[in-house]
Amino acid sequence: MKYDAVIIGSGQAGSPLAAKLAKVGWKTALIEKRWVGGTCVNDGCTPSKTLIASGRRAYLARHSAALGIQMPAPVVDMAAVIQRKDRIVIAKRARLEEWLRKTDGLDLIIGTASFTGDKKLTVHHPDGTSTEVEGEFIFVNTGASPQIPAIEGVNDTPYYTSTTIMDLKTVPDHLVILGAGYIAMEFGQLFRRLGSQVTLLERSAALLNKEDDDIAGELKNILEMEGIKIRLGTAVTKASRLADGKIELTLSSNGTSQTLTGSHWLIASGRLPNLRELKPERAGIVLTEKGFIKTDDRLETSVKGIYALGDVREGPAFTHISYNDYLVVSRNLLDKAGLSVQDRLVPYCMFTDPELGRIGLTEKAAREKGRRIKVAKLSMTQVARGIETGETRGMMKAIVDEETHEILGASILAPHGGEIMSVLEVAMMGKLPYEKIRDGIFAHPTFSESLNNLFMTLDNA
Repeated sequence: MKYDAVIIGSGQAGSPLAAKLAKVGWKTALIEKRWVGGTCVNDGCTPSKTLIASGRRAYLARHSAALGIQMPAPVVDMAAVIQRKDRIVIAKRARLEEWLRKTDGLDLIIGTASFTGDKKLTVHHPDGTSTEVEGEFIFVNTGASPQIPAIEGVNDTPYYTSTTIMDLKTVPDHLVILGAGYIAMEFGQLFRRLGSQVTLLERSAALLNKEDDDIAGELKNILEMEGIKIRLGTAVTKASRLADGKIELTLSSNGTSQTLTGSHWLIASGRLPNLRELKPERAGIVLTEKGFIKTDDRLETSVKGIYALGDVREGPAFTHISYNDYLVVSRNLLDKAGLSVQDRLVPYCMFTDPELGRIGLTEKAAREKGRRIKVAKLSMTQVARGIETGETRGMMKAIVDEETHEILGASILAPHGGEIMSVLEVAMMGKLPYEKIRDGIFAHPTFSESLNNLFMTLDNA
């Protein structure tokens, strides 16, 4: 079957791109091996944030006495927590699939795609049959999956990934997490709040090395205050399963070796692109050293007419970036917009509590680039809304160009940190000087209003 466009993977770039091209008259095929919606709907954003909401309710119930509300200790019904998550995921997936199937000019094909040549594919269906597909344009949006490190005994020891742990219907007694990145932080706090003992193991000596030390240190303190144990400079060299079903990990730290026992083991140490079955080499597609699809700044691969979008290419692995990839590609193809991903702003949010909302340069990155900067900082203990709600953990930080006064970046570790950060993102999009935020009128009392005070700290610097 020949198409104008073939999209492989129905993630946050693939689905809207398929619908958009079909609506403008392109004969379009969307190939999905499992469920529509990609990682975000099925294994990432939707289910994890649904579970995190349950964890927060348990946390608030335990700490209500500080606000004068006496409550019995919460009882976590993990099966019910998972059922709620499943209902939300299934409903969202169903709405998306209905929309795709009702789109004229779009064929939704369920199966696993493999390149057989230049812009030619075989799709292997679940029933054992196959279909040959060819497209003038090919768009790869196959995403990424958890990476399992080569640790002695790992294949003989039960472990969970960020995908499988979201189906766990009992609360672990002791959850040991390999890694201390964004995924590990979110799941660590979630399960601690649901009642687990939690230990995070991180090979590097620093936490969240892409963030500034003060932000990472503040978050570390917050998690440790909740009872999470964080062990830095610690590598796992061996894993085994004990007779009682528990897992035992051999750890190496500062030249010494010791063991750690836990009831459950979560591996959250990175992700790899989903390319094994696709076999991109058959189409002549060049990969990066890390095995991701290599693209130019307009997301075209080494093969003209074949594009890669989302986590399958090397770059920021966020749902909203995947969606922006769709906008870049569709506008360039349909509107000749000439858009590039080269210098786009990359906001992101880590959904710990408090959230870490991030945009632009950190202080560390700005100084490494030789930028002349001013740094604004504000503790959440000085934020009126935080004091009123009893949420004073965290801090706000912004990086400002010393000459132009434009905002270069921000780290907002605060309740609704992602929403507060977005105010500064809009300011950065408009290249506004920080004084516009400092002197702006915000509704009182809100967390965003405290951005006035954040930038007032520069007046006293």
